[in-house]
Amino acid sequence: MAASTVTAPVSDEVPAIRAFNRFWTQQIGLLQAGLVDTPYSLTEARVLFELAQREATDLADLRGALQLDAGYLTRIVGRLKDAGLVTAERSADDGRRQVIRLTERGRAEFGTLDLRSSQATAAMLDEVPVNERRRLLAAMTTIEHTLAPGSSEPPPRAYLLREPGPGDLGWMVQRNGAVYAAQYGWDQSYEALVARIVAEFGQDHDPARERAWIAEVDGEPVGCVLCVRRDDDTAQPRILLVDPAVRGLGIGARLVEECIGFARTAGYRSLVLWTNDVLVSARRIYEAAGFELVDEESHHSFGHDLVGQTWRLDLEEGARPA
Repeated sequence: MAASTVTAPVSDEVPAIRAFNRFWTQQIGLLQAGLVDTPYSLTEARVLFELAQREATDLADLRGALQLDAGYLTRIVGRLKDAGLVTAERSADDGRRQVIRLTERGRAEFGTLDLRSSQATAAMLDEVPVNERRRLLAAMTTIEHTLAPGSSEPPPRAYLLREPGPGDLGWMVQRNGAVYAAQYGWDQSYEALVARIVAEFGQDHDPARERAWIAEVDGEPVGCVLCVRRDDDTAQPRILLVDPAVRGLGIGARLVEECIGFARTAGYRSLVLWTNDVLVSARRIYEAAGFELVDEESHHSFGHDLVGQTWRLDLEEGARPA
């Protein structure tokens, strides 16, 4: 009697992943007879890549790195050896093991493969707008770390700083309003203030003496700051923000450092900023950067009784605390 087969229900996730796999193998040319117009298959190219990373490789270690069947890998190495791309010899330490090396011709062939692969990837990216490239790379990183075997901890998160693009000025206003409402209960008058500051910057700023930065993680904006002219000798950092979800990466300190460096290069003699004493994290960043508290004043703003603070950094001294 034939054994019964139990078929588990297939969720929508499985067809979506399989569809992506079919799309991606076609996109990068894996369905072609040879990889990037060479006579080598993807697996053969991967073997050449692994061998090119070191002077010599134990065959067993190579099999483990590529997770290939022993017989299959042996046949691939045999074909590469017949083509004059690799040598295989017994290990001096253990005669049961084989050591594989690329020949001079093998390294030249790998160089061709590597160059053509880079060119093909660059040509593919040329068709993708810059802001979409960041999203693409972030999605690839997410896939890699999510599916990485044995991955028990999330990978360290990297960030980049860039100039604002389309939609970023609006994001500055929206995110400032949302974060400060959630964390401090500030009302819409704060968001309105940020909107006026950002609108003024967007409509009329001198790029030589005023600048904005967006911090980005995984392709999404997570922080911002403006550096604007207060007078000919004084610049002012404004609306410094780091999203709570990514605090602890050093983004706030880096944004302030960028302000300081830009202000010094632009010829300002000092930086002056205004904040409130409840913004403890921001105050610590300013202190660490060398700012000094020069004035405090009580006021009622954004629906709360607050203590406003003025901080100053003399750029002519040029020194930050050790």
